Amino acid sequence: MIERKHHLDTLAISLLLACCLFWGFQQILIKTTVAEVPPLWQAAVRFLGATALLWIWCVVRGVKLFERDGTLRAGLLAGMLFAGEFSCIYLGLRDTTASRLTVFLYTSPFVVALLLPRFVPSEKLRAVQWFGLLIAFVAVAVAFSEGFAGATTARQLRGDALGLAAGTLWGLTTLVIRSSSMATASAEKTLFYQVAVTTVVAPLLSLALGETWSFNYSAYAWGSLALQTAIGAFASYLTWMWLLRHYPATQMSSFTFLTPVFALVFGVVLLHEPLTLQLMLALCGVAAGIVLVNRRPAS
Repeated sequence: MIERKHHLDTLAISLLLACCLFWGFQQILIKTTVAEVPPLWQAAVRFLGATALLWIWCVVRGVKLFERDGTLRAGLLAGMLFAGEFSCIYLGLRDTTASRLTVFLYTSPFVVALLLPRFVPSEKLRAVQWFGLLIAFVAVAVAFSEGFAGATTARQLRGDALGLAAGTLWGLTTLVIRSSSMATASAEKTLFYQVAVTTVVAPLLSLALGETWSFNYSAYAWGSLALQTAIGAFASYLTWMWLLRHYPATQMSSFTFLTPVFALVFGVVLLHEPLTLQLMLALCGVAAGIVLVNRRPAS
């Protein structure tokens, strides 16, 4: 029997902060590696490596991945949604800016908050928590507001739509994991469905887009891919799946607003990008929103 908690404790908050911090850093890794390694080929290598690492982890720990436990349909659905999310992100980046796509991608917590309570009543948010989500989302939009300057073209709108689709698919993946037979599956098996399906889909999409495949990359590129694989697609996602089994998904989703803001912070620190007023406001707004979403009701 899985012990579920109704609020995030110190362990959960610490793990969520660590995940979001690395995911923000990962955006810098992808950004600085994409000139050498095409994006979808980068994703294909990353998820192939993550699948291999997860397989080894499960063998060593004795976690069964292929026993019949009634999760196959839901697991494959979650895997397809996960693969679809990443496909929409990479396709969207061809047509719109990263800043615009980021804002639409982080509509995901609203999808979770709107739909999940219909299947899991305990995930329902109070009015103050909805207000917190809205504050955090507006803060992210403010941080990336410069990306919305200028005339909007039909191509940008297509990219924006793909960003919104990616956010929706992200939210639906969480919905499937929490409201189906996947809710009782191990964190390892839950992640395996997603990385294994994406390992199949990403190379096919990379070929369809005409990306050039190679293994002749610099030491930096291979180091970036190693970090994206071992920590990003394996360790951090496995941690996220474990957290989904034990803590409220609606409250967890509020922390994901930190990821794009952390990416901007790393851009300032590592890439010497300017420290703007928007970024400072975003940090304060996201922090305030998270506090409101995770505030316990008065007893």
